[in-house]
Parts: sequence; structure tokens; C-alpha cells
Amino acid sequence: MNETHLGELMAQWLETYQVVLAPTDLLFSAAMLAIMVVLAWLSLRLTKLLFNPSLTGLLFNNKPHWNNTLHQYKFFKRLAHVAPAICLHVSAPYFLHEEFIGLVLVTKLSSIYLIVVIVRAIFSVFNSIQAIYDNSRYANRVPINGFIQVAKLILSVATILLIVSQLLDKSPTLLLSGLGALTAIIILLFRDTILGFVSGINIVANRTVANGDWIEMPAYNADGTVLAVGLTTVKVRNWDKTISTIPTYALMNESLKNWRGMQESGGRRIKRAIHIDIDSVTFCDDELQEKLMQIPLVRDDLLKLQEQLNTHTSERVPVKSLYVEKMTNIGIFRKYVESYLKHHPRISQDMTLIVRQLPPGPTGLPLEIYCFTNDTNWVNYEGIQSDIFDHCIAILPEFNLKPFQLQSAVV
Repeated sequence: MNETHLGELMAQWLETYQVVLAPTDLLFSAAMLAIMVVLAWLSLRLTKLLFNPSLTGLLFNNKPHWNNTLHQYKFFKRLAHVAPAICLHVSAPYFLHEEFIGLVLVTKLSSIYLIVVIVRAIFSVFNSIQAIYDNSRYANRVPINGFIQVAKLILSVATILLIVSQLLDKSPTLLLSGLGALTAIIILLFRDTILGFVSGINIVANRTVANGDWIEMPAYNADGTVLAVGLTTVKVRNWDKTISTIPTYALMNESLKNWRGMQESGGRRIKRAIHIDIDSVTFCDDELQEKLMQIPLVRDDLLKLQEQLNTHTSERVPVKSLYVEKMTNIGIFRKYVESYLKHHPRISQDMTLIVRQLPPGPTGLPLEIYCFTNDTNWVNYEGIQSDIFDHCIAILPEFNLKPFQLQSAVV
């Protein structure tokens, strides 16, 4: 049967009504083309009816979120256009005469139409995969945004090659081989993309950065939470709510601090000193010892020190040396702060806890607190830290100690 059989049948049918039109006539070809368009439109409407959410939901009976996500990103709506594209491509040789100049045009355009709708449907699948993955527990650990973008880029290049091959009537492999001469230009144009892709692999492999991480990059004035790790850029929302955009490859080449370790450990460090006026540091006399005995957190330490003193005194060890080592108000205060932190419900007892003296200087004797809170939330952390130092400064007079502060000049 000849491919133009349908056109000839239509021409014979019109002759019965005394309408003489040859299959090669422009009016006849336009009418046949209109019929093809109507058939393609009907196939589109029918396919969309079949792809309604209730029917496609039967395919994802156990995973309704896949059905909802694919509809959200218009996968089925785009896939429905495959039907009219195939309808136009297949019917063109049967409806249009081979001598009609529009036959080649319709065939090529329908092929391009088919390629584009398939690629757009695949893009919808990629977007759906990324959306579902971003809501999974693995998203913050291994971001796939960069890989999705690379896949889209490769698919886009392949689509362009296929479209050009259809227009020029050449093999895609022939066009692909001709790109060798343009390699240098392509590398220049897609430099950031190539570097970003390579960096993205290293970032995923080493877990350098993930969505939700708190990072600092002084070179780019970035200090905040990572919003997205893309193929060419990383978006960071700074604490002042501004957005910093960093080249992906810069994460591998520039200085970067990632606070994820702190967040995962469950503890956030306090490292701050109280500066004590050196003139207020003294030995503990009987009166001061009696007063300090009323403080539960140092009573046991004082009793142990007193017992050691009694033992060493009986052994005729100079008492003054023991006072210098054990019984100073600053020493007892250090013991108090350490005991206070060990009993504090918001301080982690499984991490390093030190109360130490730093070398004295022009601002007095620094007594540094080094410990970790068991709450990494910034607001809560600052509140805990402030409460601890409020308490430590307020209780200094109980130990006859004074905080150091510069005195203003008397005029």
C-alpha cells in the first residue's frame, strides 16, 4: 500500500461530491495538515485524561509521594505531549503527498517536537528525584544538586546535537566528532562548570560542605548556613540575612571553617576569661575560711585542704608554703568555679572542662573558663554563657576578690 494511500482515498471520496482536488494541491495538503493537527490534539487530550493523578496513583500504590511529586513537577503533563508528536511524525507520510514541500518540514518539526518533550519529561524526573532526596535524611550529608545539574547539562548538549542533526540531516556522531576542534573554546566557556563538577565530586566524597552546614569563608565575607551546593555556586545565608554566592571550586581552594563537627558533637565551646585584680589576691585567713565554709560547692575542698594541712603540719612541713600552694582566695575561687560547672545542668560533663589561670598582664590575672555547653543553638548558648559569667562575677566579693577594670583619669 502506498504511503499516500489516505490522501488518495480522501481525494477519491471528494470526487464523489464533485470536488476535484489532487493530493498535490496546496488547498488539499492544507486540509490534510489540519486533520493531522486535530488528530494530534485529540491524542493529547486523551493522554492527559489517562495521566490524571487518580489513575497514575495506581502505578505508585505504595509510594504516593512519588506520584504527587511527579505531578508537581509536571512530568505527566510533559509526557502527554509525546502522543501528538508521534501522531504527527507517523501520520505525515500517509496524509501528505511526497511532493508536498511541507512534508519534510512537518517530519523534521515533529521529530524535534518529540525530542524536546522527551527531554523536558526527563528534566521533570530529575527535579522530582532532587525534591524527594532533599526531604530525605541523607540530603544534608550528601547533596546531589551538583550531579543533577551536570546530568541536565549533558542532556541539554545531547538535545542540541540531536536537533541540529535533524535540521541538517546529518548523523549526531558526525557532529560530535566535529566538536573536537572546539574543545578549547568549550573548556573556556564552561570553565566554572567543569571546575565545579570536579569540586562537587570531592565535596561529596569528603563531606566538606552539605546543605544546612554553618560555614565561615572570610575571603567571601560568608558566615552562615549553606542553602544549596550547586554545580557552579554555593549559596550561603549569612546571619544578617544577606546571601553570599561562592564559586563551588573555591570550597576546595580557599580557607573554610565548617562548624558541622560542633553541631554533630552536641557541645559548643565556652572559652572566656574573668580578669581578676591582682591586688585582691591573698591568703585565706581564718575569718575568710569560716565564711567560705558556708558555700556548699567548696566546703568539701576546704575540708580536704585543711586535712592535708594538718597532716603536713604534723610532719613539720612549713605551713607558709602550703598556704601559698593551697589556701589562696584565688585558688579556692578556681575550685568553686570548677565545682559550679560540674554541677551545672547545661554544661557537658563528657567533654573537656578546665578552669585555669593564664599569665598575668596589664589587665590583671585572667582566670579562663574552658568547657562545652550541651546545647549548640546559638541563642541558647549565649544565654548559658552569660548566666555563668554573671554568676562568677557576682560571687567574687565572697572570696574577697575584685574584677579588674581600668580606672578613669581624675580631672
